[in-house]
Amino acid sequence: MKIKKITLLIISVLVLTYAGIKVVKKINLNSDYKIGQSLDSLNGVKVYYNGGVDNVLERNVTKDNYNLGLKYQCVEFVKRYYYEHYNHKMPDAYGHAKDFFDSKIKDGDLNRNRGLIQYANPSIAKPEIGDLVIFSGSLLNRFGHVAIISKVSENEIEIIQQNPGPFGSSREVFGVKNQEGKYKIESSRLLGWLRKE
Repeated sequence: MKIKKITLLIISVLVLTYAGIKVVKKINLNSDYKIGQSLDSLNGVKVYYNGGVDNVLERNVTKDNYNLGLKYQCVEFVKRYYYEHYNHKMPDAYGHAKDFFDSKIKDGDLNRNRGLIQYANPSIAKPEIGDLVIFSGSLLNRFGHVAIISKVSENEIEIIQQNPGPFGSSREVFGVKNQEGKYKIESSRLLGWLRKE
């Protein structure tokens, strides 16, 4: 009888914790910013504040009916940037951030769903400004993350991102190592990068 009560208590705590996390990920915990507020930009394309990482306002669709994604998720920014800056429409206009990377595609081959060249992490190709970087999902974010490389130096890259969390920064820096002729961005979750050529 005692084991049943303990089991029931543990299950109740887990369910309440999960429900609490789901709610917190949808609300704005940072009163310094309003949802939809411009935070940053790259080549004139703005990064907007989203509040909680799971917050969704509506779908952003262009005048020519191309799906940019859900406002103001990370996918919406990178697709809007590629649409406005490169005039690029992805053949597959849907999917979560982690879906941008296809593990079946060889390093340097075309990712047909995105209409971009795909590079694995590590890769024979050095990351470049404008490349999309794709992160795998995690315990608290099963959809992954996608951002754009905004600066490249000898040993690091800077990314610009939308929806890094209510207290996250729109810019983040990662180290880059050249190991045995391959470039590796130092992040255990970084799957690879995509490039318009």
